[in-house]
Amino acid sequence: MESVTQHNSDPTARLITRPFLSVTLSALVFFMYIGIVIVTVPRFVEEELGAGEFGVGLTLAAFAAAAIVARPFLGKLGDRYGRRKLMMVGATIAGVAGALSGLSNALWQLLILRSITGLGEAAMFVGAATLIADLSPADRRAEAASYFSVAVFGGIGLGPVFGEWILQDDRYVLTFATAGLFSLAAAALVTGVPKRVDRQTVAPAAGARLIHRAAIWPGVVLASGVAAFSVFSAFLPDYARTVGLSGAGGLFLVYSAVCVMLRIVGAKVPERIGARLSVSIALITIALGLLIMAAVPEAWGLWVAAVVVGIGMAFMYPSLMAHVVNDVAENERASALSSFTMFFEVGTIVGGLALGGVGELLGKRVGFLGGSVVCLIGLSVLLLRVVPKHVEQTVPHSAARPAQLSPVAGD
Repeated sequence: MESVTQHNSDPTARLITRPFLSVTLSALVFFMYIGIVIVTVPRFVEEELGAGEFGVGLTLAAFAAAAIVARPFLGKLGDRYGRRKLMMVGATIAGVAGALSGLSNALWQLLILRSITGLGEAAMFVGAATLIADLSPADRRAEAASYFSVAVFGGIGLGPVFGEWILQDDRYVLTFATAGLFSLAAAALVTGVPKRVDRQTVAPAAGARLIHRAAIWPGVVLASGVAAFSVFSAFLPDYARTVGLSGAGGLFLVYSAVCVMLRIVGAKVPERIGARLSVSIALITIALGLLIMAAVPEAWGLWVAAVVVGIGMAFMYPSLMAHVVNDVAENERASALSSFTMFFEVGTIVGGLALGGVGELLGKRVGFLGGSVVCLIGLSVLLLRVVPKHVEQTVPHSAARPAQLSPVAGD
């Protein structure tokens, strides 16, 4: 049986394999579910529950807070039971909670279900992201993350279009139920991932902590970009109609198409230019896109902003993920990635509560402006704490650090 160490240290090892594609396909279907929910929840909260922009922010925060609580433990669970089981259980939990969301009669009920969904999404993503890192050669992890994220952004791009087509004016129960079926289908598709590629950690890292130190500052940078994007995604469905568009599905599709194209065509770029430049491009362009939305309250401004934000998000995740994974030993990988991806939810809370509150009090355009400011804060952390110019590394640490992994029991 091919070991993970051999695969990750062999420069001639193939990246795109059947297991890699199986994980990616499951993620694509799961993020179709996420995409449907992205455009459904804000309208449901504002139109059916009457909770306004702050209510939308609370749903984002509930989702994120539950995931934050779960993330530090998910890496350990993935090590103990395997990445495949983490993906299956997570997608199943998210699917059931998502399907029931349309039956909510009050905001508190929806908040509970969104919290459960947050737990499921966190488990699904940590399992998939860690398995993708396991399957990738050490010097191609940013490239692998780019290809994997095609599924993420593809689902987020197609899901809103499909969701708005089902939703029409008020078919919330049907739309949430359909979204839940996508998540359950993703759980079923995980069975196509061969058991032989799933791994457990035999020797946990000495002195392991719930939050891995290597993930903290890169995570803060990630959170800044996610906070800005959460304002974009949460306010866009309603804001698009105030400027004369029938909905936000087309905008999400354009945003996602730009992301997917750049992630495919430029998959090798993040490793070539380094995390410092790659993530700087990401944060600056996301900030610019939100500035356009704040300054130009017209339909054409939203189309331009969708393209610009898409460019930024295409460069955001791969380099940071590779930076974290390459900075730890292989038996710390799941812990580091679960800690790092926790900052997706940290950013969502900042965007949902803080910037959502700004949007409620001062208007959505001011909320977009606040997202731009958060991006600039993230840029300063990147340049001062994560990859200062004089210390950026070109040799992955983990390439020289042996794995301590074994096949999952029963394989």
